[in-house]
Amino acid sequence: MHLKKRIAIFASGSGSNAQKIMEHFKNHNDAEVAIVLTNNPDAYVLQRADNFEIPTHIFNRHEFYHTETVVTLLKSLQVDIVVLAGFLWLIPENLLKAFPNKIINIHPALLPKYGGKGMYGDFVHKSVLQNGEEESGITIHFVNEHFDEGEIIHQSRFRIEKGDDLEMIKFKGQQLEHLHYPKIIEQLLKKMKSI
Repeated sequence: MHLKKRIAIFASGSGSNAQKIMEHFKNHNDAEVAIVLTNNPDAYVLQRADNFEIPTHIFNRHEFYHTETVVTLLKSLQVDIVVLAGFLWLIPENLLKAFPNKIINIHPALLPKYGGKGMYGDFVHKSVLQNGEEESGITIHFVNEHFDEGEIIHQSRFRIEKGDDLEMIKFKGQQLEHLHYPKIIEQLLKKMKSI
């Protein structure tokens, strides 16, 4: 019998990357999304997960940082990889220890530029625009105890043309995110040794 690798997705908002990951692994032979977790009870990602009939879990700050609830839940589901898809909180130490080198994040810029606390979503793109950068892109990286400082797994870039506004830069970045994130997750899962 072949057991599928199991993915947990953490998201705080709309969840467009989560959607692409759920689509990618919907009828996959070797992996599946086991659960979607969020710190935002109003996050649209909950509706997206429901559309795929994937279980969800909503947690608050106390539960996340001061209890073992989330770690225990992920362990009970035998999760192989934890994927952050627009999740804005720093990952606590107990979760990092429970899943060493098994938590990944996607960032809408070419790290180490435009990373760190408060640098997410439009804040990143606005900074890129204001600084007159000629290119931007995405970074997929392992998660450690600091925002956006984990080992880089993959980067893709796009050119910023004259006249590109915030929406255009965001659109170009999201296209790369949606294209690459599911594939990188799949590659990482293939490399993981079966237990």
